[in-house]
Amino acid sequence: MDHAAHERPGSAGEHALQEANGSRERADRFYREQVADHLNGHMREFVGRMEMMFVGTADGGGECDVTFRAGPPGFVRVVDPRTLAWPEYRGNGVMASAGNIVENGHVGLLFMDFVRDLVGLHVNGEAALLSASEFDERHPEEPVDADVPGRRPERWVTVHVEEAYIHCSKHVPRLMPVPRNRQWGTDDRKAKGGDAFGVAASRGLGAHAKRALRQGAPRLS
Repeated sequence: MDHAAHERPGSAGEHALQEANGSRERADRFYREQVADHLNGHMREFVGRMEMMFVGTADGGGECDVTFRAGPPGFVRVVDPRTLAWPEYRGNGVMASAGNIVENGHVGLLFMDFVRDLVGLHVNGEAALLSASEFDERHPEEPVDADVPGRRPERWVTVHVEEAYIHCSKHVPRLMPVPRNRQWGTDDRKAKGGDAFGVAASRGLGAHAKRALRQGAPRLS
């Protein structure tokens, strides 16, 4: 949502649809009552106990990507009411979200509580990448994850909060968490899901490669 281009929150497209569908009054009430330009105390507490979030990014041409991040409660740090940060660890090496942020800093975050409150929090803002050493220098008060031994961030993503607002609970399902031993940062193919959607198989990988994917072994060239 672009505050600079419009007096009202929101985009020109959503404003046009509101007018066409007779919902401008309801939208204005939502903007007035639910959209903040910072994280208030309730929002900060909410983020501080979340174990997952969805991250929406787009490249310089507007091509979009949505990814998922998870960690121990509080893995997303509320540095101050206008700043969020989270660590990025070694993954599959694609770095699609980070690459998008390099081209286009606008990000949309969605935190969902499927267990207790059955509500969500949208956070939109401007993201930047910091090396682990840069983040440590700027925020020495932020601890490294004590619950994830041996894991060090490769970089951090910081977000300057521009908008924060509720995702209503009306259609949020209630889920029951169960214990799971998560292998943070693993390169084991089986632990990462292997070829769960059959893409590698559909591209004609040989029997050895298919077996390696099923068994979690690295593919040999």
